[in-house]
Amino acid sequence: MPNAAEKMSNLRKTVSRRLVEAKNTTAMLTTFNEVDMTEIMALRAKYKEVFKKQHEVNLGFMSFFTKACCFALQEFPSVNAYIDGEELVYHDYCDISIAVSAPKGLVVPVIRNAESLDMAGIEKAVVELATKARDNKLTMPEMTGGTFTITNGGVFGSLMSTPIINIPQSAILGMHKIQDRPMAINGQVVIRPMMYLALSYDHRIIDGRESVSFLVRVKEMLENPEQLLFGKDPLKALLKL
Repeated sequence: MPNAAEKMSNLRKTVSRRLVEAKNTTAMLTTFNEVDMTEIMALRAKYKEVFKKQHEVNLGFMSFFTKACCFALQEFPSVNAYIDGEELVYHDYCDISIAVSAPKGLVVPVIRNAESLDMAGIEKAVVELATKARDNKLTMPEMTGGTFTITNGGVFGSLMSTPIINIPQSAILGMHKIQDRPMAINGQVVIRPMMYLALSYDHRIIDGRESVSFLVRVKEMLENPEQLLFGKDPLKALLKL
């Protein structure tokens, strides 16, 4: 009896071609870090009901990560750039592509000017794009032109991965499963909800120092969510340090 076979969809063929192209045309590396999600989880637990009542949308993790990435991208502009021929093209805005699982395969719709959106605005954009993806109603303009991508393998249980760059972008951030792990804090072993973060980047554009610094910056802001207001420590902002 022959094996079952089916014709590849146009979407699957396009995704396949782009993934191979990304692998073959970029100098891709991945750097890892981990983030203690204690503060964000406490913040969500405290404000999720009032947030939903006020904004008619759930307070998810994506808004925190998007906000942190936007500040870090403005601090490290090469992570938000791409190569065009022999030129490096920088962006003074953050169009964040979010990887979404759709019935026909993975799609990456774009949150436009995410740096100018508040938390509720980001969450509403995520819901709108994810719903359109699920219903196969995304248009090509909604899936093109992003400057940086965030993908969340954690929703499927992934503990760690090396995401592939969404070309022509130069970097992609991978979120993963939140898992309680023993951590050494101030000489004591305590259990904390930890998430591994992975940043895959094109080494032709981004140096190791920049990629690591970018990821550390994202980690700092997520572990101290009050920094997401200014992109840095509020007290330091107050003192202009």
